[in-house]
Amino acid sequence: MLRTMTIGISMMIIPLLACQRPQDQTALPRENRITAFSIDFNWGNGGVNGFAPPGMYTQASAAEHVRWYRDLGVNTIQTFCVSCCGYAWFRSDVAPVQPGMKGDFLKEITEMGHKERMRVLGYFCVGANTYWGETHPDLSYGAPSAIHIPLTLQYIDYLCAEIEDVLKKTAIDGFMLDWFFSPPAEGRVKWLECEKEMYAQLFGRTFPGAEKISEKEELDFKRKAVGRCWKRVRAAAKGVKPDCILWLSCYDLNHPQMEGQEMYGEVDWIMNESPDKGKLRALKKRIGDHTRVIQCLVGWGPQHSAEKILSDGDFADAGLYGFAWPDSVTTIPPTVEAAGNDERLVGNARNIEAFREFLKRKGGI
Repeated sequence: MLRTMTIGISMMIIPLLACQRPQDQTALPRENRITAFSIDFNWGNGGVNGFAPPGMYTQASAAEHVRWYRDLGVNTIQTFCVSCCGYAWFRSDVAPVQPGMKGDFLKEITEMGHKERMRVLGYFCVGANTYWGETHPDLSYGAPSAIHIPLTLQYIDYLCAEIEDVLKKTAIDGFMLDWFFSPPAEGRVKWLECEKEMYAQLFGRTFPGAEKISEKEELDFKRKAVGRCWKRVRAAAKGVKPDCILWLSCYDLNHPQMEGQEMYGEVDWIMNESPDKGKLRALKKRIGDHTRVIQCLVGWGPQHSAEKILSDGDFADAGLYGFAWPDSVTTIPPTVEAAGNDERLVGNARNIEAFREFLKRKGGI
């Protein structure tokens, strides 16, 4: 049953949470280096924006997907709790469930993945959720396939309720947090009524009027909003599952909103999406002692060269990750031959094969 009303959750923070270290995450199912992949259900034609519409890919078989990941050779599956359209890939009591979903996809792929000695992590897009944007127009910049959700207490309550729900209903090992930004990622705040309320909450003073707020103060507002959301998300996840892996994916590790954020020192895994090794070196100076660093090498088509990254010693101590759009019928990433003339699909397919050959040479890591 779909729930359109905002769900309140406790704001209580576990007293020892801030000083807890996560349980040992170095002993991966197959070996120490993280090797992960995601068949990406976020994108597809036919939706109200660039995101896949609800119900797309729901013919996916958990068994077939696990077999594909196993044959690729990775030790970690990254799939979906809730994809960007806002619909859940498990039998949620909080988020609407993907219409026509075959079985209980996330629960099944997790159980099967664990039997194959693979970790299974889900996914939440913090900054974008089409369902939320459409059902809460007063709490959103609309529902484009871009960062559009002010991090209000109402939205944080909803997001945390989704997180608690999935951790109680499935055995996932954790989840990726994507687009962890306050809107807009670039440009000026719109100052919706909900954002004026956020201003008062975050600064402890009445909203003075948009014309009196400088760009510097707007940036401070966005940073405070992100920081508040992170504290709640971390408390919700670790409160249900203390060893839950929180994985931050950040398309711009040097984004102004990220400056000074505690999440960099507290997150369990963090990913450099860019093939720029300079950004990877800079990242390593900002993270906590326990944080695992992952490098993306598949996903942006020809913008990535998996062969180059895999042969570069500067990336040798980072985990490895890739993602790719699936075929709309098979729900599996197409091969080079099946990719046609689509540059991004062809580039992803070639990088997947380079990743596969690398993992084969390394003995199935």
